[in-house]
Amino acid sequence: MPRSRKLEAVPDSVADAASALIVPPPAADAAPAQRLDRTRSDLAEFLRLRRERLSPAALGLPAGGRRRTPGLRREEVAALAGVGLAWYTWFEQGRNISVSATFLENLARVLKLDAAERRHLYLLAHQRPPAEPGRTWCTVPPQVRRLMDDLPARPAYILNLRWDVVVWNAAAERVFGFGAQSPGRRNLLWMLFTDPAMRQLFVDWQAQAPAMLSTFRRDFASAAGVPDIAELVDELERVSPDFKSWWREHDVHGNCMGVRSLHIDSLGDVAFEHSTLSVDESRHLRLVVYAPAPDEPQARAFAQWVARKPARGPRE
Repeated sequence: MPRSRKLEAVPDSVADAASALIVPPPAADAAPAQRLDRTRSDLAEFLRLRRERLSPAALGLPAGGRRRTPGLRREEVAALAGVGLAWYTWFEQGRNISVSATFLENLARVLKLDAAERRHLYLLAHQRPPAEPGRTWCTVPPQVRRLMDDLPARPAYILNLRWDVVVWNAAAERVFGFGAQSPGRRNLLWMLFTDPAMRQLFVDWQAQAPAMLSTFRRDFASAAGVPDIAELVDELERVSPDFKSWWREHDVHGNCMGVRSLHIDSLGDVAFEHSTLSVDESRHLRLVVYAPAPDEPQARAFAQWVARKPARGPRE
C-alpha cells in the first residue's frame, strides 16, 4: 500500500478530483451476500461520521482554509493511518477489500475511537471482534457480587484469566473453602493440584483434573506474554507430577459446562451441573455456577447443608 510522504491540508476541489479518478478494485468472483452489503454500508457510514467529528486542530493539522464539510478529509485520515488515499477511499466506501489488524489499530488511533467503537470497527471490517491482550483482573462489579449473593444454594465464584478466584458466594465458601486459602494461593488450578482436600472433593479426580486443565490451556493461549500466568504454570510443574504430565499433553477439549460430582461431607457424592458464563469478556472474567442436577436425590439435603454454618473451618 503506498504511503503519503508529506501531510498537508488539501482543498476540497482537489479531494473531489482525486475521488473521481479512483479506479475500483477488481470485482470479486461472486456477488457479495446481502448481509455483507449491509455491513459495508454500515462501515462506510460509521467511518464517515467518526471522521467528521474530529477537528484538524485536535490532531495538530493546519485548518487548510474553508472546508465544505466538518472534520477531517479522507486524505488526512489516510496519511495519518499510513495508507494511500485511493486505498483508504475504497475502504471507507465499503468496497470489498481486505484489511489487516495493524491498519485497523492505526485507524482506531487516528479516529480516536474508544474501546466500544474499536470493537465495532473490527466487527464491521472483519466480522469478528479484535484479539484482546491477556491480562489478569481482580475487580468485579458490585452488581455481579449481588447476583452471586442471590444464589444461596448455588455455589458460584468468578475466575480471572489466571484462574485466581476473585470473588465467591457463601455457598462456594461452604463447598470449596476458598477463604481458608491465602490470597496468593487462592487459585483454582493451584488448589486443584496441591490441596488434598480438593482431591477428596472432586469425585473421580483423575478424570476431572485433566479435563479442567485442558480448559485452562485455552486461557493460557490467550495470555501469551503474561508473566504471572507463566510463573503459575512453571511452579505447578515443579510441585505436581500430575500437572506436569497432563500439561505436556496439550489437550484443549475441556468443556465449559456439564455434570460434575462432588463429595459433600455428611451427604456423600452429589451430582452438580456446572456452567461458565462470561461476566466481562474484555477482562476475561468468568462466573462459574454449580447447581444440583435435576435428578439429584440429595438436592434438597444439599440446600439445607449449605445453609448451615460449619462447626469449624470452611468445610465440615
